[in-house]
Amino acid sequence: MFVSDWMTRKVITIAPDNSVSAAVKLMKEKKIKHIPVVKDEKLKGIISDRDIREFSPSKATSLDIHELHYLLATTKVKEMMKTSVLTITPDSSVEEAAMLMFDNSIGALPVVEGGKLVGIISDRDIFRVLVDITGVRHGGHRVAITVEDRPGSVREIADIIRKYGFSLQSILTSYEKAPKGYRNVVIRCYGEGKFGALKSELMGTFRGVKIDKG
Repeated sequence: MFVSDWMTRKVITIAPDNSVSAAVKLMKEKKIKHIPVVKDEKLKGIISDRDIREFSPSKATSLDIHELHYLLATTKVKEMMKTSVLTITPDSSVEEAAMLMFDNSIGALPVVEGGKLVGIISDRDIFRVLVDITGVRHGGHRVAITVEDRPGSVREIADIIRKYGFSLQSILTSYEKAPKGYRNVVIRCYGEGKFGALKSELMGTFRGVKIDKG
């Protein structure tokens, strides 16, 4: 899956010379947390609700609410925005976007193509991807197993699941927290098969088996 499949194409932007108050108003109205800063169709920076929260206490510790509003109204976006902006291209993978956001502790990536801003992908979009690829919204049964890291090991599980009358929805694997030489596998399946028999064979064959009936 590519960033272009999941990004928001109608991007809410703001100009560098707009006030921070205008940025706050946009965030509240559009229910967003990040606004790319654009001038002459070029990405100049990005401003987030976190930038505003961090700015306010440091600049306005001794100010009352009216003075704070005045400060935000007279401060320009370019004075607060991040200018070193991590970006990604539309044909990059969603996995790469998720890794960049996670590794750099950021909540969104502007999507740039040919020097122009064409979209934005956020942590909320990544959550949508996770919900979609797991198939959790469609219900079904969840099978979690620790298997040997060798060719054919995942297929063996899938064959057992199909043998008892279930169809596969998704298969996810991870080496995180798995013993050396093993990997963790999560399979979501659905159907009116023989759940008890499936659970019995899997638990008698593999280690670390957890099965949740949908």
